[in-house]
Amino acid sequence: MSTDGPDAGGTGEQSLTRAQLRALRAADNRDEPAAPPEASPHPRPTRDEPAPTPRPARDEPAPTPRPARDETGADTPDVGPIAGIRPTSGVSAPGSAPPAEGPVAPDRPAADGSPPPETPAAPRDRRFTLALLSVLGILTVVAGVLAVVSLVQGPRLSQVQVDPAQAIEASGSRLILTANQSLDAIDPDQVTVEPAVPFTVDAGGRSVGIRFTVPLHDDTTYRVAVAGVTAAGGGTEADLETSFRTPASSIMLLQRSADGADKIFLSDLSGEKAAPVFEHPRISDFRATTDVIVVAVEEDDGSRLLVMNRDGSEQRELPLPGEGYVSSVQVSDRGGLVGYSYSDRELTETTGRASVLVTQALSGADEPRIVQIDGKEANVAEWRFVPDSSALLFIDFDGSLTVEDPTGDAGAQPMGVAASILGVNRGTYTALIERADGSFVVLDLTDGTEQPLPASDPDYGDAVGIEAFPGGTLRHIVQRDELGMPTGQAVVRVDEEGAATMVAEVSGEDSILQTCVSPSGQYAAVTIAPDLANNEYDDLLLPLPVTVHTRLIDLLGDRELPTLSGFDISWCRTAPLP
Repeated sequence: MSTDGPDAGGTGEQSLTRAQLRALRAADNRDEPAAPPEASPHPRPTRDEPAPTPRPARDEPAPTPRPARDETGADTPDVGPIAGIRPTSGVSAPGSAPPAEGPVAPDRPAADGSPPPETPAAPRDRRFTLALLSVLGILTVVAGVLAVVSLVQGPRLSQVQVDPAQAIEASGSRLILTANQSLDAIDPDQVTVEPAVPFTVDAGGRSVGIRFTVPLHDDTTYRVAVAGVTAAGGGTEADLETSFRTPASSIMLLQRSADGADKIFLSDLSGEKAAPVFEHPRISDFRATTDVIVVAVEEDDGSRLLVMNRDGSEQRELPLPGEGYVSSVQVSDRGGLVGYSYSDRELTETTGRASVLVTQALSGADEPRIVQIDGKEANVAEWRFVPDSSALLFIDFDGSLTVEDPTGDAGAQPMGVAASILGVNRGTYTALIERADGSFVVLDLTDGTEQPLPASDPDYGDAVGIEAFPGGTLRHIVQRDELGMPTGQAVVRVDEEGAATMVAEVSGEDSILQTCVSPSGQYAAVTIAPDLANNEYDDLLLPLPVTVHTRLIDLLGDRELPTLSGFDISWCRTAPLP
């Protein structure tokens, strides 16, 4: 009997299986499935797969082949089309459903106990680890280099904070320099400001705060330097330097009209860009801050007090103590307060309040507060807010001079007897007072001490009004002849050494109604009523000549400034003399 036939004791079946193996290998080499064997002597299930399909008949399409075994009995690893990726144990036959998705089943050991072939290591994992270690190494090197550079270069400026517009309007504005590292202690002598201006220094951590104790000039470049700065841990010295430029001044001016609406204008110093921001038939007085304007208007039943933005928007009314009249409106540099003199509309010898001093918040958050002395409402003849504070300085009808801070607990403090408050200095908490005996003194409001007001050189005579500014005063002088008769008026600038210079002068026919100075002392505004004898007065609560104009003067240079129609420029802290 031939051993080559199909019936030779199973040898034909074994021969057929080997032929199928060769076919599978050939198919693998072509990257396409080979003809499947009819039966597998060693069926091998995979994890997470459906149960194997029943073996088909020989004349049916074969099921998905399993991995072939080499002649030693070990599994031959499948090799997918992409290196490093192993296919699942089954490949779908044409027309059959795709295999279930899921993780690839781990290799099982071979039948002879030898370990399965190792999965090739993932090159991307190794590349990521190497890249991460490289980046960390580079960052460490860079940090070390930066630390060395920082020690070599010293501290550097990283941020500057300043509000130039606010700095020209009020004292106390701040410049904050922030370094890139914490700093050693800073001495004020290390700080210079050009042009020179008084300041204080408050430093800590990485910041150096410079507070300007007086307002700054407009349209000016300021350079600030902190020399010899070192880091808190030591190292090389460095200088912190910066500069900023303040904006040009803007002003507000009140114009009254004999036959139309009164108007408040916002303008530059040239007067060429003037634009009305508020109008009303009868504007008695107004004051301006860096953010808002406060306007007192008159109506049939009394005064109204309005607060609005500087462009006239968002108007709101402040409540008054009653139905009455408001005069001498002022605003504080600190505390957000407005103050005024108030009188009831219905006033008799025995009823009603006359010229009581009232303060309240500009926000309108509280009720009006009437100032009291020893539990009684104070009737004031004259009063001022003290610059750079919320304190009040006033003279009552008995001539008593008193200072009171509505935000403190000290209460009213007596300062003697006075005839007039000539002015109050910025930044020094001192006032220029005319005493009852006619002497002029500089009064320290913190302790009540005083000294004579220095005379000017040359001596132009006694002043009827003084406006103080950083570095000196403006004095309103009445000129007289040898017999003491008035011949004219003048405004004299007196510096801290007493040197006097005349800056404005009018004849005996004209009258100076108001003298004001810009916050930094850079400019002056002199309000003049020409031909006073023939200049009719209006009928408002604060009556003034119908025709008035304001002359602007450059006190520090030779800039030509215009004369504007109107009065009560926003530099003024009080209303003009009627």
